[in-house]
Amino acid sequence: MNMWNSEIRQQNGHTANSAGGGNGARNNQQQQQQVKQLGMTSAISLAGPKPEDFQKTEELRKALEPYKVFESEEELNHRMEILAKLNTLVKQWVKDVSIAKNMPEAAAEKLGGKIYTFGSYRLGVHHKGADIDALCVAPRNIERSDYFSSFFELLKKQLEVTECRAVEEAFVPVIKMNFDGIEIDLLFARLSLKEIPDDFDLRDDNLLKNLDPRSVRSLNGCRVTDEILSLVPNIENFRLALRSIKLWAKKHGIYSNSLGYFGGVTWAMLVARTCQLYPNATASTLVHKFFLVFSRWKWPHPVLLKHPDNVNLRFPVWDPRVNASDRYHLMPIITPAYPQQNSTFNVSESTKKVILAEFNRGMATTDEIMLGRATWDKLFEAPSFFYKYRHFIVLLVNSQTADDHLEWCGLVESKVRLLIGNLERNQHISLAHVNPKCFEYKKGSNNNNNSSSSTITVNTVGTNNNNNSNSSTNEEEKVSASGQQSAVSSSPFCSMWFIGLEFERTENLNVDLTESIQNFTEHVIQHGVNIKMLKEGMSIEARHVKRKQLSQYLDGDFLKRERKSMENHNNFNNAILANRKRLSSEMNQQITQKDGAGLGGNSGGGGGGGLLQHHQKRSRVSEMKFRKNNNAAAAANSNSIFSQRLNSTSSSSSNNSVSGNALSSITPGATAAGSAQMSLYKNSTSSLFARNHHRRLTNANYGSNHHHHNRPHHQLQHQHHGAQQKLNNSKAFNNVVNQTTATSNSYAINLTDENDVEELLTTGTCATSTTTITCEYVT
Repeated sequence: MNMWNSEIRQQNGHTANSAGGGNGARNNQQQQQQVKQLGMTSAISLAGPKPEDFQKTEELRKALEPYKVFESEEELNHRMEILAKLNTLVKQWVKDVSIAKNMPEAAAEKLGGKIYTFGSYRLGVHHKGADIDALCVAPRNIERSDYFSSFFELLKKQLEVTECRAVEEAFVPVIKMNFDGIEIDLLFARLSLKEIPDDFDLRDDNLLKNLDPRSVRSLNGCRVTDEILSLVPNIENFRLALRSIKLWAKKHGIYSNSLGYFGGVTWAMLVARTCQLYPNATASTLVHKFFLVFSRWKWPHPVLLKHPDNVNLRFPVWDPRVNASDRYHLMPIITPAYPQQNSTFNVSESTKKVILAEFNRGMATTDEIMLGRATWDKLFEAPSFFYKYRHFIVLLVNSQTADDHLEWCGLVESKVRLLIGNLERNQHISLAHVNPKCFEYKKGSNNNNNSSSSTITVNTVGTNNNNNSNSSTNEEEKVSASGQQSAVSSSPFCSMWFIGLEFERTENLNVDLTESIQNFTEHVIQHGVNIKMLKEGMSIEARHVKRKQLSQYLDGDFLKRERKSMENHNNFNNAILANRKRLSSEMNQQITQKDGAGLGGNSGGGGGGGLLQHHQKRSRVSEMKFRKNNNAAAAANSNSIFSQRLNSTSSSSSNNSVSGNALSSITPGATAAGSAQMSLYKNSTSSLFARNHHRRLTNANYGSNHHHHNRPHHQLQHQHHGAQQKLNNSKAFNNVVNQTTATSNSYAINLTDENDVEELLTTGTCATSTTTITCEYVT
C-alpha cells in the first residue's frame, strides 16, 4: 500500500548507497545539480560531493551500524504485516459500527477507513524496536466516542495486542498498545466525508473544513511528515543524515519534546532545512553543516521550510504578529503544513542553554572528524551528566501496580517542564538541566540513612558555581536536612528523574526550593485527580541530593562509567584546544616572518608600498579567527567556532588575499557588541564574488511585511570620488564593484549580522589590487 512504500524505497536506497562512489556517485551528482530551489531562501552552496565526501559518508554509515539504527528486510516486513492487519481491523470495525447504526450492509461495505503512518517510520528513519506512529481515519458517521469504546475493546480482544490503554483526555487523544512486539501509538481523525478511499491524500487543505480541533491536531502529524519529504532535494541523503542527528541527540540527552528539548519532527525539520541549504551535499557533509548552521542561528528567528500557506480556515497558526504568546517562544521551528505550529513551544531557558551547548560541542567534534583527527564514534559518545553537576533534584514516582505505574509516569513526565520553570524563576539558579532518561530504582541499592531536603546551602570559595567535577575541591556544600527518609522508596514500582542544578556565582548562597517543589507536586496530584487517574499508592516526591549521595539511587557501576565518560570528554576537549593553540602559533609565526620579509625587501620604496607588494605576493587566504565574547554563552560557542580556512582559487600570477580578524558575537538572540574589520584586495579584472549574490543562513523574514524584533535592513554604502550611493542588497554592491576601475577607492559595508560578515568572505575569490574594502559589523 502507498503508506508503507517508503520503507521499500529506503531499503533499496540503503543498498544502492552502500556501493559507494563510481558511476553511481557520478550519476547521483549529475542529478543533484539539476535540483530546484527548496525552502525560504536560495541554497548556500550548490557544490557537488568530492570523493572524500563519499568516503566520509560510508564511514558514517558503518559507525551507525553498532547502534542498531538499521532494520533488516525481515523486520521491515514484520512491521508491514502488522500495519496490514491493523488496517483490515479498522475497515471491519467501521463496517460493523455503521451496520449497528442501521446503515445497509452494502453501503457500509463501501465506507472504507484507513491507517496512515507518520513520524520516524513514515520518514524511513526508525531504528530497531522503535514504535510506530499511526493515524486511524474514519468517515463522518463514526464518532470519536466509538473509537475509544468499541474499537478500544476490539483491540484488547486481539491475541497480538498487549498493554493496550486509552488516553482520551490528552491534547492529542491516543490509544497506545503493543501489537505483536511493536509499540504503536494510534491517533484518530473523523473526516467530513462519506467514504475514505484507499488512495486518499491527506495533504489537501480543504479536508480540514468543518473538522473539530482534535481531528485537525491528529491529522497534523501525517500532513507535516509528507510535507517534509516533499521539501528535501535528496531523500536518501536526508534519511542518513537524520538518523545520525537523532542518534546524536538521544546520546546527548536532548531528545524529548515533553521535557522541553526537541522531538523527532523537530530534528527532521532542522535536517531538512540543512538539506535545502546544501542540496547536493552527501550525508556526512550535511551532518557537519547541520552543526555549522544551527550553532550560529539567530534565535528566536524562526526556522521555516517553506513560505506559510495562505489558507484561512480559522484555525490558530503560529504568527507573532497576531498572537502575543508566540513572541515569547525561544527557539521557534515551524511545521510546514497548515495550520502551522511551533514544534518547540515547550523549550525553556534551561533547555535552550543545554541544546545550544550541545550544538557547539557537535560543531567542534565534527570539525575534528572532517579534518581526520577523530572518528564518527566520537560524535555519538554520551557525555557525563552526573559528574557535570554537584547538586540535583530527584523526582521519585511511586505506584503499586505495573499498569498504574505506566500511566502515572506518563503524566509526571508531561509535567516535569513545569518544575523546570519553577526552578528557573529562582534568582539564584542559572540552569536546571533535566536528564530525559527515566531511571528505575532497584531495591537494596540504597543507604537506609538517606537524608533529603529542599533547602540548599552552598558556600562558594572564589569559583563559578557551575558544579563541574574539576572544581569539587574549591566548593563546600551544606544541606539543611528537614527530615530523615528510612529508604529511597518502599513502593513496588519506583521511577526517577534527575535535574542537575547550576547556581549563580554568589558567596554563602542559601536557596530554599520548598515552595517551587510543593507547587509542582500539588499541581501534578490535582491534575491526576481531575482526570480520574490518581489511585491508591500513587505518589510523587522531590528531593535534593548531592553528587556524593547518588550512589543511594543509582548503580555503582553506572556511576563509574559516568566518571570515565567525563574523563574522556575532558581529554578530547584538551586535545582540541591543544591543536588550535598549535595551529594559531604556527600561523602567527608564518605571518610574522612574511611581514618582516615583505617590509625588509621594500625598505627603499616606503613602508606602505612594501606592505602592499607583500599582500600582492600572498598565494593563500589567511585564516579568520573568532574572538570570545564577554558573555558565557558566546565563550562556549567560541570553543567550537575556530579558524576557518578560505582557499584561494586564482593562479600564481593573480593571488588572493584576505587580512585582518573578526570579532563575532555568536550568542543567539543577544545584541552583538563590537565590530568586524576586514580588508579585501581586488583586481580590476577579478570579481569580488564568485556567486551571483549574497547568501543568508537564516530566513529573510516571516511574512511579507514583518521583521522580527524590528531588525533593520542591510545597507551597503558605496563611496566613490566623494559620492555615496545606498544599496539595498549585496547583489547591487557586487555590480558596483565589478564596474569600478581599481584605484584607491574604499567601500564601506554596514552589516547587521555576523553571518553577513562571514559570508562576504566565504563567497569571494578576492584577488590582489590596490582597492581596499572595509566591512564593519554594526549593531
